[in-house]
Amino acid sequence: MREGRRADELRPVHIDTGFNIHAEGSALISFGHTRVLCTASVEDKVPPFLRGEGKGWVTGEYGMLPRATHTRGNREAARGKQGGRTVEIQRLIGRALRAVVDLEKLGERQIQLDCDVLQADGGTRTAAITGAWVAMRIAVNRLLAEGALEEDPVFGQVAAVSCGFVDGEALLDLEYSEDSRAQMDANFVMTPDGDIIEIQATAEDRPIPWSSLETLKTLAEGGVRELARLQRQAVAETE
Repeated sequence: MREGRRADELRPVHIDTGFNIHAEGSALISFGHTRVLCTASVEDKVPPFLRGEGKGWVTGEYGMLPRATHTRGNREAARGKQGGRTVEIQRLIGRALRAVVDLEKLGERQIQLDCDVLQADGGTRTAAITGAWVAMRIAVNRLLAEGALEEDPVFGQVAAVSCGFVDGEALLDLEYSEDSRAQMDANFVMTPDGDIIEIQATAEDRPIPWSSLETLKTLAEGGVRELARLQRQAVAETE
């Protein structure tokens, strides 16, 4: 038992919608002490490589506030460029959300998903993906209600959760103190039905057998199903 939760139990998850009154969709999501503000902005334009193609685009941006972690970090804008981790995570967010969107039904418009980490305690990318889907779903519901879209382009759900082996035990939804000493940690981006969109996994000190990854996938499936339920509940509260 770790801080009162089972090995297969998520941290307390809260999703507060409508946090930003200006964005077409927004959600403040908390995985325990990790908090990420996700906003969806709809733009009637697409990137240059899609102009005239008759379809849209979904993309993500990710960033951390200077004091989101134990010590203050400089803003990336002050350094003049984004770090490699930031670029990698925001590309992951975009890939994850595009996997459940029919870009042709979206039309020639772009949904920009901004994920800003207010406080980090492990699992910021998984919280960002989970919250971004909620923000996107709300934004698309708004387009449908306004008649800007004839068909719903969002055909599925996506959520994400971390897992890992800590002191030889498989644990779901790692907080920082667990992630920092895990023998293996993995991020699973999945649908509620258990279909895989992306897996990121690393063994820290020695090779891990394939069966261990399967153990983590089973944990992740249960976590994603619960996250999907909370996503649907959050969206329903806005309808």
